[in-house]
Amino acid sequence: MNARTAGDFDYDAGGGGYAAARRTDPRIAALVHAALGEARTVLNVGAGAGSYEPQDRDVTAVEPSASMRSQRPAHLGPAIDATAEHLPFADASYDAAMAMVTVHQWADTDQGLREMRRVSRGPVVVLTFDGDALDLLWLAGYVPELIAAERRRYPAIQHIRDVLGGTSTVTPVAVPADCVDGFTEAFFARPERFLDPAVRQSQSAWGFVEEAAIERAVAQLRADLDSGAWDRRYGALRRQPEFTGSLRLITARPG
Repeated sequence: MNARTAGDFDYDAGGGGYAAARRTDPRIAALVHAALGEARTVLNVGAGAGSYEPQDRDVTAVEPSASMRSQRPAHLGPAIDATAEHLPFADASYDAAMAMVTVHQWADTDQGLREMRRVSRGPVVVLTFDGDALDLLWLAGYVPELIAAERRRYPAIQHIRDVLGGTSTVTPVAVPADCVDGFTEAFFARPERFLDPAVRQSQSAWGFVEEAAIERAVAQLRADLDSGAWDRRYGALRRQPEFTGSLRLITARPG
């Protein structure tokens, strides 16, 4: 990958279609919004196209990618062009700060977390994935290179807690079988979706996997779906209402 000042993935080149593919799932949103507590002013860092922003509060969004900013729906308002590492706000400017599946993409994760803690006088809420639990999803058996790449990207859950300081909780988030936010675990019961290049394009992890490995994994998955091998191994997941894998919600309050 080429060096990029705003993070490890070029969303201006590869972020098209995120607003359609990575929508707010209301059940996950309910957990996020509850974690924000009674905060009235909220800073959303690495806001992307605006997923999970509460609409009943005063939200300021920060997003360095022009492509992602352009996909924000009009009712959310524009996002400020800035990075997590250099938030252009005074200390304790907001009641709370949030970062939704973005901390692993920052150029300097620790600096970005410290900045969130600096500008928030209340909770800092981080939705992320636990690298140690990524292989709970069957996809690891088809494309281990993707799991290895993601483990290198995601900061350890305890490390995030340590950098944010104060008191914190970690909540495993169950992913609904019909989740509308198209991250990888959202399709735990819908394996056919990974055959669609548009689905993979909306998951940055695939951008860190060699094309030959992707082609091999997709071909094997297609063959296993056609033969029934996938359903013989994992078919019970199609009847499972939710899946608790690696998705985590960290809520850190000042000490």
